[in-house]
Amino acid sequence: MRMAQFLFLILAISGQLHAQKDTRRLRAFPFPVIYYAPETRLVGGIAGVGTFRFKRDSIQSKPSSMTVGLAYTQNRQLLLYSTFSLYYDHQRWYAFGEAGYYKYSYKFYGVGQHETPVVIYGVDYPRIKINLAHHIYTHLYAGFGYQFENYAIKDTATSGPLADQSIPGIRRSRSSGLGPQLIYDSRDTVLFPSRGFYATLSWMNNGTLWGGDHNFNRFVLDASYYCKVYPKLILALNSYFSIVKGDAPFQQQSLLGGNKRMRGYYEGRYIDKNGAVLQTELRFPIYGRFGGVAFGDAGSLGNEQQVFRLDDLKYSYGAGIRFNVIRKDHLNLRLDYALVHGSSGVYFTIGEAF
Repeated sequence: MRMAQFLFLILAISGQLHAQKDTRRLRAFPFPVIYYAPETRLVGGIAGVGTFRFKRDSIQSKPSSMTVGLAYTQNRQLLLYSTFSLYYDHQRWYAFGEAGYYKYSYKFYGVGQHETPVVIYGVDYPRIKINLAHHIYTHLYAGFGYQFENYAIKDTATSGPLADQSIPGIRRSRSSGLGPQLIYDSRDTVLFPSRGFYATLSWMNNGTLWGGDHNFNRFVLDASYYCKVYPKLILALNSYFSIVKGDAPFQQQSLLGGNKRMRGYYEGRYIDKNGAVLQTELRFPIYGRFGGVAFGDAGSLGNEQQVFRLDDLKYSYGAGIRFNVIRKDHLNLRLDYALVHGSSGVYFTIGEAF
């Protein structure tokens, strides 16, 4: 798996040297997707990322960005996705989110402190996340967010962990939610900040009122701080808190793991109603377009009885390499290697973890 992901990095760099389109308002970078994982076997596809500015905005405005990708696996799994971050009308409007359709597989370890024998289940689902905010004061934005996911689990075993009907969403779940949010953004740049603060505070009501089949509320605070501790050494800090109230399907509860938070743990390795993660990164240049990072994370889960189990903290740490594919806006390819208790993880993607 690691050799294949290294091949992916080499192919991406090679593609960048020949295929980058560079104009004043648009910079685009296509690259091949090639990797191997036990759950998927061989994966192949194509993806592209671009940064741009709308016609009415100046070249000094914050850049908008969009990533699109299509991949197919040897296990007949399909990944079709797009993410976006848009600034419009001299940054008076800010929109971000994602849209995708996935035929995939995940590992299920159980929910809360009730761990089960690990099973792999298949699931088909579309995902839509749309956030729209308007500038109201200095660095402050206010707006609304909407999210829709429709999970259809294909594992039909009549016994075992996936047959426990007491777990919400164990067979099928449709989550649809809407709610207000506040965004504070004083970063000097969007894609690779060296100073400033970025935070979102949101409440999302999910339920039958919006077309879902589970009623629950989610409160999220996601805050990051960036500063230079040396001329070319950047310290990045992130804190993330998620509290879920109500009958949330297990896919919509708070989780640890993945390529954004608690790298090294499989995404969804730990799931419960509430989650808290603290992350830190040191980012530094290596040579030319190459840079490096060292990072460490700590996380905790909780529920209605104990908001966060601080006596059961999880830890991860590691290092990574960055390759700057779009110099002006400092958009990086990210390759991270993370270590946790009993396992490790390799991640290759576009953009920083936070």
